[in-house]
Amino acid sequence: MTLIYGHRGAKGEAPENTLASFKHCLDHGVRRCELDLHLSRDGELMVIHDPTLKRTTGRGGKVVEHDAQALVTYDARKGGPGWVSPCPIPQLEELFQECAFDHWQLEVKSASRTRAATTVLAIRELAQRMNLLDKVTITSSSREVLRAALELTPDVARGLVAEYAWLDPIKVAQSYGCEMLALNWTLCTPERLLKAQRQGLHVSVWTVNEPALMRRLADFGVDSLITDFPGLASATLGNR
Repeated sequence: MTLIYGHRGAKGEAPENTLASFKHCLDHGVRRCELDLHLSRDGELMVIHDPTLKRTTGRGGKVVEHDAQALVTYDARKGGPGWVSPCPIPQLEELFQECAFDHWQLEVKSASRTRAATTVLAIRELAQRMNLLDKVTITSSSREVLRAALELTPDVARGLVAEYAWLDPIKVAQSYGCEMLALNWTLCTPERLLKAQRQGLHVSVWTVNEPALMRRLADFGVDSLITDFPGLASATLGNR
């Protein structure tokens, strides 16, 4: 059975990476999600995709230039589907408290060695404190982040986010002891899928928004797919 992950909550149906978006995902019976993390100036884990605030909040500057206390007051509805009420940037801790997902893909964007270390340690501390260690996977396309996770938080599951195949994604994933391969769907050939699964990798493909593509990838046998439209995906794959 192909599992469904909501992309940034339910990016196509509610403002991305906001509490409203993750609740919308759960409301459609989709109990797995993918999200993006950046550190605030005071080292809190903030749920936002871009390193800058402009696209989703209209504000200038970078996430890391603002304290968490300020960031959680910024409305992140800009550029997303219409939404009536304000949707502040959440802290990961708030989502952990408010949303009972079965599994979380926590994508950490590329970072310096120091920031990568700080981020993975913060994730582990929070997940352990909230008894969610077995429900999170740290994912990244950054070698720096995966190296930090392997060395500093070996008890937290890891996943490689692969957008290009200029290096063999399966080999790269294995070199960092990953359990998951988050693969751009265009790279997901039946041959690569089978090879990855034979080597023990959970293959999660992104971002899959067309029903025909959802069905095709499910027929291939992907372990999970990440979609902007969890409600649509649930309806499309629900009877399989």
